Amino acid sequence: MRVLVTGAAGFIGSHVAEILVEAGHDTSGFDVRDGADIRDADALDRATDGVDTVVHLAAKVGLGVDIADMPSYVSVNTYGTAALLAAMARRRVARLVLASSMVVYGEGAYDCAAHGRVRPGPRAVRDLAAGFFDPRCPRCGAALTPAAIGEGAPLDPRGVYATTKVSQEHLAANWARETGGTAVALRYHNVYGPRMPRDTPYSGVAAIFRSALEARRAPAVFEDGGQLRDFVHVRDVARANVVALDAGVPGALAAYNIASGEPHTVGELAAALAAERGGPEPVITGEYRLGDVRHIVASPDRAAAELGFRARVGFAAGMREFATAPLG
Repeated sequence: MRVLVTGAAGFIGSHVAEILVEAGHDTSGFDVRDGADIRDADALDRATDGVDTVVHLAAKVGLGVDIADMPSYVSVNTYGTAALLAAMARRRVARLVLASSMVVYGEGAYDCAAHGRVRPGPRAVRDLAAGFFDPRCPRCGAALTPAAIGEGAPLDPRGVYATTKVSQEHLAANWARETGGTAVALRYHNVYGPRMPRDTPYSGVAAIFRSALEARRAPAVFEDGGQLRDFVHVRDVARANVVALDAGVPGALAAYNIASGEPHTVGELAAALAAERGGPEPVITGEYRLGDVRHIVASPDRAAAELGFRARVGFAAGMREFATAPLG
């Protein structure tokens, strides 16, 4: 199969490109680091010529710093995806694998003892400032129990990056319906591993902690460190892209959580990395960011049933490797 990988020189994209080649696919790349702009129609026409499938990872990532980041996120992620899909239609490329994200859900799933499954709204500033970080039941205000979220949950983006990932999914669904193409959205959870970008305002939390430890600084853990996440290794994510090449139904978008199925807290992540590198120990700061959600854990069941995908790299082994792995 002839496969074009956008964002092929990036953290996840480089692993995806490598595993596609290993699987025997004729693989080409399109990346801003090579001077290619995902919004450039002529460049996209050249890149998609003769291609069977596009694996679309090119994006501006992270939560952003402030509202001034909004235009660039929308320009690259939303408009760039629209430009790519238009080029695919012109070149009659029939299959898309889209890098989506857990952020499309907003908060994860929660159960209330009195009201069952509920979806809380954004956390109140007064609660965060008072050190109460867990969301409350929107009906009775009681404490909630986190649960695994499935792909059928309503989408509730809480920031500009999340909004652009939702828009990418909707645009991909539009493209699939209008062209009869097949679109698969892989909703990555917290991806980590070799080549992860170093500590920047847009980095993932695993890289931020790793960079701090490398500089012999204590990892600064926000809130109380109890935020639940699903940390999935980049090689597992890359493998999910390969199996997704043959998934989906023409004319529709299929979405899958790509996760380990083994949730851990952010505090556990910091402690595991610190232990592997011999310290210093993490510091719980109590700080918070309004764009953050409290708990988001995935159900991997649909990916297992329909893609035959299950993560292979466990948390302990992954942290052992990542503690000293080269960063991007």
